[in-house]
Amino acid sequence: MKYNRRKFISFLGKAGLGAVIMPQFLIHCGNTTTPTKRFTTITKERLEKLKKLVLEGLLPSKKDDLLVANGLDYHTIIKWGDKISDTDTFGFNNDFTCFIPFDDTNPKDGLLWVNHEYVNPLFVSDFNPNKHAVPSKHRTIEQIDKEMYNVGGSIVRIREENGIWKIVKNDPYNRRITAKTPMKLNWDTPIKGKTTVIGTHSNCSGGITPWKTFLTCEENYDNFFGETEYDQNNIASHRPSTEGWENFYKYPPEHYGWVVEVNPTDGTAQKHIALGRFAHECCTVYELADRRVVAYSGDDKNNEHLYKFISSKPSSLKEGTLYVADTIQGKWMALDWENQPILQSKFKDQTEVLIRAREASKLLGATALNRPEDIEIDPITGNIFVSLTNNKSKNDFHGSILKIEETNGAFDALTFKASTYIAGGEKNGFSCPDNLAFDLSGNLWITSDISGSDMNREGNPYLPFKNNSLFVIPRYGEDSGKVIRVASAPKDAELTGPWFSPDGKTLFLSVQHPGEQTQDKNNPTSTWPFDNEGIPKPAVVAITGDLIEKMNKLNQIEA
Repeated sequence: MKYNRRKFISFLGKAGLGAVIMPQFLIHCGNTTTPTKRFTTITKERLEKLKKLVLEGLLPSKKDDLLVANGLDYHTIIKWGDKISDTDTFGFNNDFTCFIPFDDTNPKDGLLWVNHEYVNPLFVSDFNPNKHAVPSKHRTIEQIDKEMYNVGGSIVRIREENGIWKIVKNDPYNRRITAKTPMKLNWDTPIKGKTTVIGTHSNCSGGITPWKTFLTCEENYDNFFGETEYDQNNIASHRPSTEGWENFYKYPPEHYGWVVEVNPTDGTAQKHIALGRFAHECCTVYELADRRVVAYSGDDKNNEHLYKFISSKPSSLKEGTLYVADTIQGKWMALDWENQPILQSKFKDQTEVLIRAREASKLLGATALNRPEDIEIDPITGNIFVSLTNNKSKNDFHGSILKIEETNGAFDALTFKASTYIAGGEKNGFSCPDNLAFDLSGNLWITSDISGSDMNREGNPYLPFKNNSLFVIPRYGEDSGKVIRVASAPKDAELTGPWFSPDGKTLFLSVQHPGEQTQDKNNPTSTWPFDNEGIPKPAVVAITGDLIEKMNKLNQIEA
């Protein structure tokens, strides 16, 4: 069965409360839901039930616990320090999650990928940075090695039995990817003399490819090996990192800040240079009818940019063109050294353009955005949603969600229309949107990212929201369009990496950096997940329950 996307979108506009069919190519990729080969139908009867579904949202809370709304429950799948094999343990500060089943007919057994973004040295390496004016100068190599091990990512086989997801310990697929794992550069030109580099870190959000490999994105890479900066005369200098890893390992900053692809079957990894170097929050991939791919990514920093890569060959994240967005004029501008004289005036070749993508984007006049983070594709309309978390320097404290409508609904279009889908703030009940996810019914789920230094502080604009939370905007029913809080995080934590299982019955979710504001391990600000060790631990949970099933349970028919 084949669909013309333009006709399909037009059909959706006319469908009303009739049968809504989501073809495979609209739900095949992205970092929301496990890719599926089944088509999905929402019947009139199903829509009528969704209309009657009433959600009982949570009130803001500052309690040190993971709270969930009525109709939901959760259990912990894995937490920091848990053994995944005889030799490896689960890493720290888990962020993005995604799940790939072994068999499309069995959604309850497969591989879970989890990012590990950064560490808190107080817990991981027993180093208290609060006792030193310059923390990076007071560490040992043994401490650095512990920190390097606890970032990157984990692959674990998980299986659902009697409603509970558990890891399959010592499964051959279980493995760690760390800041010491060698990985190739998917590029023809060496970078700083290397074609293979050491490790990945700063792994924030990510994505999944149409060929079912994991994508993990290096965000605040400069925290570990610093950054190379250029003055107005194009003279380079080194800006030191905050963590001081370069004092022990002389790895060039240019080896980090990329999108990394991990093969789940053997753990091999490669960095995709063609996607550009910046603080990648995510990489959301869409497969075109001719099997070329489009990859969206945001640069999570104040006044940075939104990017899109369009491949020129099928299933390639190397051959193609990287574009940056002018959201005011609604156009994608090519970061193409050969055809952009202004880029030739400053950079020596395309490799340097990609390494210094931020500078190149500014030369082209790209729009400065308010921390573009996660990006998702609406499975019903095909519109692109981008979290703009906040920008205090512009008095944007609560952020917003940007909507991109590609011209004629074509993902490889070079023009688009940009608008604000919804703004954060007390009126709409949420602040600082971060990760996004669409479920199988097209409801939009949002996590928030209020920093620990701002959370629950008197006299600042974040006080009314209390702890970070998980929200949903229902697509149907009496609550359609409302922002409803369905989970509240423990103290200092944020909820990250929402990902739905293939049958829509489970929402995998990370609880990242609980107790982050702790100054003394003997007096932690959080003790979640309450495992009797008395210290906070990042963890991945499975949220289940009647509410999840009611919002996701669609009548599915085989293609």
